[in-house]
Amino acid sequence: MTDQLSDERSFYDLGVIHGRFQILHNDHLKYLLAGKALCEHLVVGITNPDPMLTREDETDRIRSTGLANPLSYFERYVLVRDVLLEAGLTCREFSVVPFPINLPELYFHYVPRQAVFFLSIYDDWGRKKREAFRALGLKTHVLREVPPERKGISAADIRTAIIRDEPWEHLVPPSVAKKIKEWEIVRRLKQ
Repeated sequence: MTDQLSDERSFYDLGVIHGRFQILHNDHLKYLLAGKALCEHLVVGITNPDPMLTREDETDRIRSTGLANPLSYFERYVLVRDVLLEAGLTCREFSVVPFPINLPELYFHYVPRQAVFFLSIYDDWGRKKREAFRALGLKTHVLREVPPERKGISAADIRTAIIRDEPWEHLVPPSVAKKIKEWEIVRRLKQ
C-alpha cells in the first residue's frame, strides 16, 4: 500500500496513532491533534505498554531500556486522556489502548485493522514501523517526515532535564507537569 501524505486532504472514519509518550510533551500533543484532525475517531496506541511486550530493536536500542520507559502504561493512559480532554476533545472522539509496536502479530488484538495508521518518520525506526504496517497490508498516512535534527522536542531531553533539575515544565502540557510532580516521577527518574 502507498502512504497518504499529510498535505493530501483526506478524512477517515477511524485512525490509529501511536507513541511511547515517556514523557508526553507539547510536540506529542501536536502529533495527536494532527491525527485527530484527519479522522472521526482516533485510537491512541501506547507502545511498550509493559516489559513483557517490549523488545529491543537494532534501529533504536535505547527506546527499550528502563530509563527510557519510566512511566507505567496506566500513567501514560491517564496523561494521554487528560491532555486530549484538556485540548477540547470528548471521550467519544478517542480511545487509548496498549500497542505492542515490536510485535506486529499482536496488533489486531489491540487496534482495528480497518483504520488508517498515522505516523511521523524521523529515522530508521520510523521507516521500519512504516514497513511493518505495509507488510500487514495496513493503510498508512505519514503526518510528517523530517530528519532527526528537525524533530523538535524529545522526551529523552525532558527526562534528562528533570534528572538535572533543569527547567522542563514549559515543554509539557499543564496537566502533564501536574501529574509528573504528583506521581513523584522526578524522584523515580533520579533513582
